[in-house]
Amino acid sequence: MSAGGLRWGTEKRLEFIDLRLFWDGVVNRQELAGVFGISLQQASADFARYLEMAPGNAVYNRSANGYVRSETFSPQLITPDSARQLAHLRLMAEGIVEKGFGGFGQSPCFDIVPGPARRIDPLVLRAILDAIRRRQEIEITYQAMSRPEPERRWIAPHALAFDGFRWHARACCVRDSAFKDFVLARMSSPGDMRPSAIDTHADKAWHQSVRTIIGPHPGLSDGQRKAVEADYGMTGGVAVIDVRASFLWYFLKRFGIEGDAAAKPPQDQHIVLLNREEVMASLASRQEA
Repeated sequence: MSAGGLRWGTEKRLEFIDLRLFWDGVVNRQELAGVFGISLQQASADFARYLEMAPGNAVYNRSANGYVRSETFSPQLITPDSARQLAHLRLMAEGIVEKGFGGFGQSPCFDIVPGPARRIDPLVLRAILDAIRRRQEIEITYQAMSRPEPERRWIAPHALAFDGFRWHARACCVRDSAFKDFVLARMSSPGDMRPSAIDTHADKAWHQSVRTIIGPHPGLSDGQRKAVEADYGMTGGVAVIDVRASFLWYFLKRFGIEGDAAAKPPQDQHIVLLNREEVMASLASRQEA
């Protein structure tokens, strides 16, 4: 039973109705039955229950063959989340989730900028996950960009990390006695595991964070500055973002602020790092460690 006294399945179906009404503006019994694998009779009962909870939220429209969002609609069971809906569209574009689920019954025309497919061997990922759960070291074949050929090495992974483009295993390299990022797609042939004596709390770059403060490029006009502030969710002209020390270089590179961003043309570089000296000092200390 849910906190509201409803069975979990019933609650999810009512949330689906709420979600579709908010984003699509219309939902019908056939959709509800198809998504959740229930009978039309059960779907009718769910709509009746929903309208008891929110009597002014929807009205039946014969031409639309379903319930349409009313002018006084107010979500009762969901908290609308634009980021979640757009992420759902991205997953649909990448073929990870099927159409028809989530808030869009009739999705808008959309696409994403394509990129190279970074394929990770499922057996490699499973082995890394096993090593993390068991807190063990694992032997893998790894192709480092600093070496001409792949080599066997022991690592002790303790977390997964995504840098915006690639997935890594955050792990201690047993040979070098140092915590590093190992690109999952460059791993192959997972082998033996063994108990690890490595203390993952010693990975200071993973457990510590660096505060970054970003703001609009000083060369932007007042109107452009306001647009950038809204785009990046800034308050008072700044956005404060705490970044894991191990992610810092990826973060700076991703937003083009690893160098002197203020020296770049404002039409190309919209944001700058306001506490650059402090952040660069943190980055330098990590690279020297």
